[in-house]
Amino acid sequence: SSHQKQIDWTQVAGAGVDFAMIRAGYRGYTVGSINKDAYFDYNIQNALRNGLEVGVYFFSQATTEEEAREEALQLLEWIEGYDITYPVVFDWEEVSDSDSRTKDTDGETVTKGAKVFCDIIEEAGYIPMTYGSPSKIYAGGLDLAQLQDWPFWLAHYTTGWKPSSYRYQYHMWQYTSNGSVAGIDGRVDLNLCLADWDQLYTMTE
Repeated sequence: SSHQKQIDWTQVAGAGVDFAMIRAGYRGYTVGSINKDAYFDYNIQNALRNGLEVGVYFFSQATTEEEAREEALQLLEWIEGYDITYPVVFDWEEVSDSDSRTKDTDGETVTKGAKVFCDIIEEAGYIPMTYGSPSKIYAGGLDLAQLQDWPFWLAHYTTGWKPSSYRYQYHMWQYTSNGSVAGIDGRVDLNLCLADWDQLYTMTE
């Protein structure tokens, strides 16, 4: 995302990275406006140019199904024309700041938004995905029982490659937020893909 500023994607590819999950945009947590990530087009164009497979995510702060629909439709406009072979992700994360418009949003509302978002993404021909941590799932922040038709991206940071203790199925694992990759200044999230998307999505359609 724009947090990493300008990435040297040639170095990233040379370091052995196979895929990248790129933030396309986000909804602000105060006013609630939708914003395109300032580096989205640069990142996706250069990641693809250097042979990486790409997926995208939208940082959602939707408080209604209509807002989730708005986010999905805007995201589809941004990604049109790009060769996206990895999932398109609904990334709803709680912002607990006092001025956050979403700090009291319950899991049922988030889950309804996720369903609307994923339905629209699927209808457009992409692989939809939801994202979350064990604490979020266990506390009912996202009800995966209602989202079983789509893959799940787990964020669970462990040390020393210790396996995740998460007790449900997941298809991608974000195992650290403190990674280091050639071509990227500073820390970056690192992920393992545990699915063959062509095979998995054929089975779940």
